[in-house]
Amino acid sequence: MDEGNRKTIWAGRALSILVVLPFVISAVMKLIVHPEVVKGMSQLGLPETLIMPLGVIELLCVVVYLVPQTSVLGAILLTGYVGGTIITHLRVGEPVYVNIILGS
Repeated sequence: MDEGNRKTIWAGRALSILVVLPFVISAVMKLIVHPEVVKGMSQLGLPETLIMPLGVIELLCVVVYLVPQTSVLGAILLTGYVGGTIITHLRVGEPVYVNIILGS
């Protein structure tokens, strides 16, 4: 493998990590049922019982994205997840700029 190809691969990996980092942090916060997540769910009008399933779904989407053979499917799933967060915030009248920028 030549040097240029190796750099391209590592650049792609670095970008993938930057993409999934907010999702991983969000999923972990949900899986440990952090008080801020509970507060956020309440503000969005969502039941606390959804915290754990949403955390699992989010983490599974990240894993699917990080596996090279399924990365396209993972990207589609993460896009759908972000779409869901955006519509949820719009439904309660909250701004979605942060959701669009961070993708979570």
